[in-house]
Parts: sequence; C-alpha cells; structure tokens
Amino acid sequence: MHSKSFSFSQAFIILVISLFSLSCLLPFIMVISGSLSTENDIVNYGYALIPRHITFDSYKILLLGSNRIVDAYGISLLVTAAGTLLSLLVTSMGGYVMARRSFKYRNILSVYVIITMLFNGGLVPWYIICVNYLHLKDTLWAMILPPLANAFNMFLIRNFLLSIPEDIYESAKMDGAGEFRIFFRLIAPLAKPVLATVGLFMALSYWNDWFLGLMFVDKQELQPLQLLLRTLVSNVEFLKSSSNAMDMQRISAQIPSESIKMALTVVTIGPIIFLYPFLQRYFVKGLMVGAVKG
Repeated sequence: MHSKSFSFSQAFIILVISLFSLSCLLPFIMVISGSLSTENDIVNYGYALIPRHITFDSYKILLLGSNRIVDAYGISLLVTAAGTLLSLLVTSMGGYVMARRSFKYRNILSVYVIITMLFNGGLVPWYIICVNYLHLKDTLWAMILPPLANAFNMFLIRNFLLSIPEDIYESAKMDGAGEFRIFFRLIAPLAKPVLATVGLFMALSYWNDWFLGLMFVDKQELQPLQLLLRTLVSNVEFLKSSSNAMDMQRISAQIPSESIKMALTVVTIGPIIFLYPFLQRYFVKGLMVGAVKG
C-alpha cells in the first residue's frame, strides 16, 4: 500500500513538473513558429504553435546583411566572453575581500559598495568620464569596462564565501599560502556554484546589452549584435509608419515586420540556450546559498 502510494505521488510530481516545463517551452515554440509564419497569417490569426504557411522570408531579409550580422555576432561573442571573465574576476575578488573577517576595513568597504547601488553621478558625468578621461569612444573596452564591477553580484559572492569556515583560511596561512594563492587555489574551487551563477548573470547582461554600443560606438564594424538588430527593427517600424509615398507603402507592405522580430529573437537567444545547460547544476545552489548566508 505504501509502495503504491509512493508511486502515485511520484507520478503526480512528475506530471506537474512536466506540465510546468511544457508551459515554459510553449512561448519559445511560438516564437519559432512566428518567425516561420507569413505576415498575413500573424495579422489575421495571431501567433500559433504551428505555422499555417511556412516561409523563410524573415531569415532571408536578415541574411541580406549577413556580413554585418556575422561581424556583429563576433563582436558580441568577444565582448561577452571577455567581459564575463574580467567581471567575474573583479567581482569575485571584491566579494572575497569583503568576506575575509581578518580584513580590518571590510565593513567600510561593504558600505561603500552599497552606496554605489543606491546613488550614481548621473548619465552626463558618466559619459564624460568614459569618453574624455578613459577614452573609451569607439573601442571594444567601451562595452566591457563600464559594467565590470556589479555591486549586487559582489554581495552575492560575499555572502556565499561567508559560509566557508574561517579555519580553512587559517590553515592555508599556516602553510605559507598568500592571499592570491588562497583565493585561486582554495576558495575559487569551493565557490564554483556561486561563480557559475554570477557568471551566467554577467553573460546574459553582456550579451543582451545594446545601450553601451549606442552610447559609445559609431563605427559599424564595432557594433554588437543587439545594437544592429535594434537598428534593423527600428528601420522596419519606420518603413511601416511612413506612408507619404506610394513606393514606400509598397515596400513596407512586403516587409514581414512581426515575423522579423521573432526571427531576431531566435537569432539572439541561441548562445544563451547552449550556455545554460552547462551551468544549471550550479545555478540554484549558488543563488540560494549566496542569498541567505551572512
């Protein structure tokens, strides 16, 4: 009786989780379906799980500028990879310093980091510093350096490291290890869950960012993918809203603007989908421990 009851409960839990997983998957399926649907089908019938008439016009329009898209993809991949690694290094070392109980000024440093979460100098002073003093205009560093140190992620790492016993630090000190060796050889392997979690946050932030490119990058060859696709969507909306000339009306009527948006979503979401399965086993553990400790 107990065995049957347990089997029924287990089957019920699996059913509920399966239904929830399917509900999370349905929007993504609808995005793919929308990218393969004709503009008339979307306008007349809305979005559907299965396209009524399959067409690749949206992807063909994107491929018209395939060289620029490939270049922008490379820029986004480079910025995401370099930015995530550098940001993870800076943020984790900052969290490590604030977590060390032997550091005399760690509370003062924590307050300073908290202040940066509550106040900022404003957009204009920030822009002047980045352009006139740091000389980031039209460089890849303009999309990497500004978000390098994130206070929230720093505290997430700090709270996780506070759960590590202080005896580990003391024993390493007795063996003659310095702070850098303790951090890279001892603490970093123990902090894999929170580092993977924060790394995923950072990768998502760098990959989805278009604002920094809009602010600091004028050269087309340095534009990231998100900024290029945003420009493309804006041009599509401009064509559809411009009805002064018959030629413009004819051109805009042939542009599948809704399905292009879905195709853009499919193009941009790809790398993150492939990244997440490698980090998901650390995600929940790192987020929960980093959020409740300390």
